[in-house]
Parts: sequence; structure tokens; C-alpha cells
Amino acid sequence: MNARPTLPDAQMPPYVLGTMALTGYYGPVNENQAAATIARYLDAGGRYIDTADLYADGANEILVGRCLGPLRKNVVLATKFGYTFGERADQRGLDARPERVEPACDASLRRLGTDHIDIYYLHRVDSHVPIEDTWCAMARLVEKGKVRALGLCEVGPAIYRRAAAIHPVAAVQSEYSLWSREPEEEMLEFLQAQGAWFFGYASLGRGFLSGAVRKPEDFPPEDQRRDMPRFQGENFRRNLELVDALRAMAAEMGVSAAQLALAWCRRHLKASPIAGATAPEHIDDAQAALALSVPAEVWARIDAVFPLGAAAGQRYSASAMKRLQSGR
Repeated sequence: MNARPTLPDAQMPPYVLGTMALTGYYGPVNENQAAATIARYLDAGGRYIDTADLYADGANEILVGRCLGPLRKNVVLATKFGYTFGERADQRGLDARPERVEPACDASLRRLGTDHIDIYYLHRVDSHVPIEDTWCAMARLVEKGKVRALGLCEVGPAIYRRAAAIHPVAAVQSEYSLWSREPEEEMLEFLQAQGAWFFGYASLGRGFLSGAVRKPEDFPPEDQRRDMPRFQGENFRRNLELVDALRAMAAEMGVSAAQLALAWCRRHLKASPIAGATAPEHIDDAQAALALSVPAEVWARIDAVFPLGAAAGQRYSASAMKRLQSGR
């Protein structure tokens, strides 16, 4: 295996700003509000921003690039490729053929208005293309100076090792939250041993763990969560019971459920949460969460309510679940 990967900083960031929701994934967001949210994150000292070419078919990268402007030099910017575009999740396919890698990167560079990407992720492993073929093409982007480091999403140790034998894997992203604890089974310890970073996206359960959503009708018509099993029917009701238990514990501490859920994601210090936000006050929430001092007995109570597998329903639709390589 090649030498251990390096990232721009030796220390993992407290949290990463995830920008997916700023371009309508969970409902409409005013562009001025989106810009104010990114500005609040930067003003608070945040330096890590995560986007993808898939988000709003490239419009998210355009927004991020426009909002950063001259501040780009102060930010560790990550984006992803691998999906083909489509209005709904079930219309999107994967295409990670080697010949698609550099054109996809060049398109992201143009949209972001930058000459390099700090961490370039393969959004999902394409089961029709050997990871070695895709990874070799991605490694050439590093050689050309277009990308500084490479990452993978939703993979397990086997895929990681195959890629790392060709070029260092700097970071891995997978869903990680109170109701998506699968990375704890193996991947967190594995990545720590490799010297790679782990970033957990959907750290607030796509907003559900905040307790703000009380019934399925609270989702706007275009909200992508309507297609996810955890937010449907009996699953919704059972998961709301988990959230209500979290809200009760948070209330005892005088904090919000969102703050407590985000603080939980950082308690092991082996993972950095990717926290989405759609308003400046969400940044304030995240900053408060990272400053929380939580007694061990509260963590124990939370773990009892949210053991591995506690959530009702799969994370994604059946077709989207087939694209996950987290156990491999």
C-alpha cells in the first residue's frame, strides 16, 4: 500500500458544512438565505465545505463557488462525482468509467470557479466498473494538480484496500448519526488504523432528529425525504418515538435535540459530522453543539434508546440501497 494519505490539516475539523439542502433537496431555499448560511459558517471559523455535482444538477456547486468568491483560499473544498443527473433519485444512474472522470472534474472546477478541488470523492462505486479503473483515472487528477486528495463514499474495508493499493484514500464518507450507526461496526476503527478521515453525512438524520418534523405532511411536495422508507407510514411513527425520547433528554439539559444529536456524532473523536444547514441559525446550533459537555450517563441513556439498528426502515429506496458498498 502507498504511504498514508495527507489532508490539508493534521487535525480533523469539528464539523463540515454540507450544502446539499441549500439548493432545494428538502424544499425551496432562498439564494440570499443560502449565501447568508455559508457566510455564517465562515464567520464562525468553519473551513470545510462539502458539495457534489449531483446536487441540483450542478447548481449547488455554482452557488458554493459564488458564495466563496475570494474566500475560496481559506476553505477546504470537497465535491463528488459518479452519478448521472436526473430530477428524482430513481432517475439517476452511476457512471464512473475512467473516460468520464476528468471531464466531470473539469465541469466541477468551472462551476466552483476554482483551479483545484481539495478532496474529490467518488460519490458511489459503479458496480459495472472496477474500482481500480476509476481510481487510476482519479489519481491522474492529483498528478495534474486539479485535485489535492481523493475520497470514497459508502464503502467498506475491501473496496478501500483495492483503491488504496493504487493511490492513498484520504477520507471516506458514509451516513452516520444516532439512527445510522453502522460505521461503528468496523469502519471507524479501520480508518483510524489507516490514517484516513471519516466524515459522517446526514448527522441529524436528514433533519428528523431535530424534532422539527412531526408528521409526513410537514415535508414539502418536492422534498426528497418523501421517497425514503424511514419517513413513511408506520416507520415514521416508530422513529418519531425515538426522536421524542431524544427531545426529552435534551430538554433536561436545556439544549435542543439537534444540538445533542450533533454532539453525539463527535463524542468518539474518530469522525467529523457533515452538518447540513439551510439558515444561519443552524450554524449557531452546530457551534453550540460542539461546545456541549455531556455527562457519561446521558450518553449511556441515549445509546440505550438508539442502539445499532434502532431506526425503522431502510435509509434509501431498495434501488438506492443496492448502490451502497459500505459492507464491502
